[in-house]
Amino acid sequence: MNLKQKWDVYSRLTRLDRPIGTLLLLWPCLMALVLAAGGMPDIKVLIIFIIGVVIMRACGCIINDYADRDLDSHVERTKSRPLASGEISTKEALLLFVILGLAAFGLVLLLNGLVVKLSVVGIILTIIYPFTKRVTNMPQMFLGVVWSWSIPMAYAAQTGEVPIEAWWLFAANWFWTVAYDTMYAMVDRDDDLKIGIKSTAILFGKYDRQIIGLFQLAALLCFIAAGWSADRGLVYGLGLLTFVGFSTYQQMLIFGRERAPCFKAFLNNNWAGLALFVSLGADYLF
Repeated sequence: MNLKQKWDVYSRLTRLDRPIGTLLLLWPCLMALVLAAGGMPDIKVLIIFIIGVVIMRACGCIINDYADRDLDSHVERTKSRPLASGEISTKEALLLFVILGLAAFGLVLLLNGLVVKLSVVGIILTIIYPFTKRVTNMPQMFLGVVWSWSIPMAYAAQTGEVPIEAWWLFAANWFWTVAYDTMYAMVDRDDDLKIGIKSTAILFGKYDRQIIGLFQLAALLCFIAAGWSADRGLVYGLGLLTFVGFSTYQQMLIFGRERAPCFKAFLNNNWAGLALFVSLGADYLF
């Protein structure tokens, strides 16, 4: 395998070719940094967290594919992944996971002690998550914690503490993550039922759309509470209205529970996150 082929395999293993997950992880992290700083965050902290998000998302993808390597070949959407198809060995994948994990931890060591402690919890959660799909019908709820852990870390890095508004944002992102990852799980529901993978899409059953709607509403209320705690104004409120619009559109897409529209609804959450981040930044600017 030449260098170009090796890069292609690593790119697909770490999902660098599919940045949606990185972006969904990035927007709430950036929101946390902006809120913690009361505007523009420290440039050093900002750069560390942006790089850290990219690396940790890659780590999460590697450990997820390692855990699912014997199952992904039975799922239409995942059967061509490098570990499932045998393009890369488990030993090489785990070595890459360790290298990237150490790189991320090295970045964290440039910050304060509280961030270091929180980062240890974060990597443990990242490793545990893929295996929750074997034991619980609620892996999306565990993922919500993993996907939101950068929020208290961002506050700790910027301010040295984790105030109440951080936990409102944490809760908002948790509800939102469960909602959009359930949409994602609806794409694979038929395959997951056959091979025994558990998900909230299976748990919610015929009430999936309604429960996703409740999680979207809870996320909205918590985003409002986070903004209220930070004394945000009209521009941020417009971003929240945009979030409502995107959520309504997503409900329309998943109405028929068809694979392609459900996946489109999942992808649409990137724009919802971007709208929230831009509106928050603009609210401080204006």
